[in-house]
Amino acid sequence: MEAARDKKAEDILVLDLRGLCDFTDYFVICHGSNSRQVLAIADAVEERLREEATLKPKHVEGRRTGDWVLLDFIDVVVHVFQDEKRAFFGLERLWGDARRVALPGTTATIPRAGRRRPGISS
Repeated sequence: MEAARDKKAEDILVLDLRGLCDFTDYFVICHGSNSRQVLAIADAVEERLREEATLKPKHVEGRRTGDWVLLDFIDVVVHVFQDEKRAFFGLERLWGDARRVALPGTTATIPRAGRRRPGISS
């Protein structure tokens, strides 16, 4: 998720959903502070996967409003939220049984100081 990091995505989290659902293997969840940043993150992720892995999303939603962009790559679904929408929908809480995948060079399972997310303990 280096592409998301390059666009300053915050609190990047990967959930391993194998064995918990049938429609994907992983969720990648992150957020930006405003709709422009959300769209930039989503564009960067899509571009990087197209260039490096020749992957194109099967389905994309949310580009019109930019408060929650979903990129469905079948085995991986990427969710890029605005901060408030991420807290409201609480995917981390809804998928609380999912194993969290550690990302090299990140503190993906630890939210920023003073900003607790539903379902994430610090």
